[in-house]
Amino acid sequence: MSKKVTEIVAELAQPIVDELNLELVDIEYVKEGKDWFLRVFIDSEDGIDIEDCGNVSEKLSELLDEQDPIDNLYFLDVSSPGAERPLKKEKDFQKAIGKQVAIKTYEPINGEKMFEGQLLNFDGAEVTLLQTIKTRKKEIVIPYEKVASARLAVTF
Repeated sequence: MSKKVTEIVAELAQPIVDELNLELVDIEYVKEGKDWFLRVFIDSEDGIDIEDCGNVSEKLSELLDEQDPIDNLYFLDVSSPGAERPLKKEKDFQKAIGKQVAIKTYEPINGEKMFEGQLLNFDGAEVTLLQTIKTRKKEIVIPYEKVASARLAVTF
């Protein structure tokens, strides 16, 4: 079975971000209209700037040109995941403990599929959120395997 484009790009990008002391957050390969976009999201403890994005883009672009793993013409976009950073890996959930998150589940839990609240705990099997509904606070436990997507949530 051949590897997906995102897996190949991850293998090429990981040593580059490691060398620059950055973190590879996510990779998307998507078609929008008639154009394909390869989006590489990077971050670091101190945040990233345009120079970091440029360095990764330049080095990754050279490797992609050499190895040519993608059949289609595409646009390479290297950027920060932004304030509403996706939580993809277990370590992302660990780092988000205490922060506001939004979670979508594959199937309803107590009749709901969308949850937002403070991430209280993540033990690898379950995600515990503290939801505030009007003036009531309620803890909800979501099985990790039922999480379809999760991201940091910006609250005002």
